Amino acid sequence: MQFHKVRPKKVATIVAEQIIETIKDGSFPVGSKLPSEFELAEHMGVSRPTIREALSALTAVGLIESKPGSGNYVRNGTSLIDSIGEEAVLVLENESSCIEIMEARGLFEPPVAGLAARKRTPDDVKELRSLYDKLGKLAKKGDFDPYFAIDKQVHLAIVTAAHNNLVSSALIPLINTMDQKLYREFTQDYYFKNQLGLEDVAALHDDLIGAIIDQEIDMAVEKMKLHWQRMQEAVSSR
Repeated sequence: MQFHKVRPKKVATIVAEQIIETIKDGSFPVGSKLPSEFELAEHMGVSRPTIREALSALTAVGLIESKPGSGNYVRNGTSLIDSIGEEAVLVLENESSCIEIMEARGLFEPPVAGLAARKRTPDDVKELRSLYDKLGKLAKKGDFDPYFAIDKQVHLAIVTAAHNNLVSSALIPLINTMDQKLYREFTQDYYFKNQLGLEDVAALHDDLIGAIIDQEIDMAVEKMKLHWQRMQEAVSSR
């Protein structure tokens, strides 16, 4: 007799598995529209952000397609459902929860921004200005992938400007979750694309960087706090 390790699944994984099953049994063939996020949340008894996290994983692996202003549509059917569905589950189970990432960064990054404003050096100022110049140009182009890469560098540069090794060791791995497939898809769908747009987010980063450069400690804290509040509102909105 063989036993296998038992571990609890994330709620978003269970949601994704139920959606996969409805596609697999033919309830939603290729090209068909899935129920709305609100309907899925009501039927499954989970939060809207949890539904969105599951849908982001299914979008990231190509099983469904998100059409802004229209809804989510089935992109691949039964012939590929097993392999694609398994990949979606692996993404959800092996990557950090997007909701937890936002909660954690929203707690930790505002005071670090204040520390950076107090301790930044001329070299830090030069780096932050360079990154923001790049961020603004990419925002105007509307090109998500290179913009997102520079966005990550901005947050890492703020941690560097805080000049605290313990803070760096704690926060850098958290910021590096921006490289995860699920987090990228989630933020692109629900923060940048549908709610605020790249230029709005870039403008908020401009205010944040300006506060750090000018050593306005309280303002730096508030601007970073606002950044994460707006993101959480965007992904939770109905």
